Amino acid sequence: MSYGIIEFFNNLLFTNIIFILTSLKNLVMAEKLIIDFTPTGMIPTKTLTPHVPVSVSEIVEDVHQAHQIGITKVHIHARDPESGEPTYKKEIYAEIIEGIRKFAPYLVICVSLSGRTFHKFEERSDTLELDGSLKPDLGSLTLSSLNFNKIASVNAPEMIQKLAARMKERGIVPELEAFDAGMINYAKYLEKKELISPPHYFNLLLGNVACAQADLLHAGIMIRDLPENSLWSLAGIGDGQLVMNSVAIAIGGGVRIGLEDNIWYDSSRTKLARNIDLIKRIHVIAEANEREIMTSTEFRQKMNLEPGNGKYGRNTK
Repeated sequence: MSYGIIEFFNNLLFTNIIFILTSLKNLVMAEKLIIDFTPTGMIPTKTLTPHVPVSVSEIVEDVHQAHQIGITKVHIHARDPESGEPTYKKEIYAEIIEGIRKFAPYLVICVSLSGRTFHKFEERSDTLELDGSLKPDLGSLTLSSLNFNKIASVNAPEMIQKLAARMKERGIVPELEAFDAGMINYAKYLEKKELISPPHYFNLLLGNVACAQADLLHAGIMIRDLPENSLWSLAGIGDGQLVMNSVAIAIGGGVRIGLEDNIWYDSSRTKLARNIDLIKRIHVIAEANEREIMTSTEFRQKMNLEPGNGKYGRNTK
């Protein structure tokens, strides 16, 4: 490749970075800090780390500790009480939600509708049928299929649209999960089809081996492409967690934090993290950046959610 072509592409890259940084500058301090707590996930086991909460009581207690320090919302995964494997069953989710709402009736709760293990609509939508004081406010909606290190998360267009439609019927807001820019474009497509409606909440997950990487350029492009009236948080997979959380705090976004995405406290992987350690560190970084934590009540208002304390999800009337 000739020097002139190399210089052209270097200048183009530099121009794009400047454009993205200029766009991000306008976001600084735009919102209070969303702390989206993800305590369990589908992958961590007690063999990998003794600190991951698996039982109903462990999950509820980790959420209790995090709530006392300060979080905005929680994204929960349920595990089978016998095997410890992920489960879709609404009865287990109901126990977790009931336990959380005893001490935090206003906390925003999102349930997982993951396609990593479960592939039938009836399984993935099971928790959407919870009602009354057990009704979740949000349900996760991954916006395309993708590969993780050892397994695929299968999200066919028909499945995504059926889940979005059922959430709309139930007054449950999609927590839009995007692992690359194409997924954000698909969210805009769903909005055009009136399957989702603003205000939106996005989790932008970076650092997975087959998706957008945990760097400023990838994050900036995804943030730039978000539809209007969107709140967003950055997540980093594995070693990318602290980096992406720090970037998000610095530029005015929210953070997704917890053992679901990263079980280590340090990049050299010498210390296994506890959820409480990760939450405390986020508060230290937030304070250093003069970012106030967004309360669940403030998040509910911005997302047009019911007020909590017995009324949950989005008012469909």
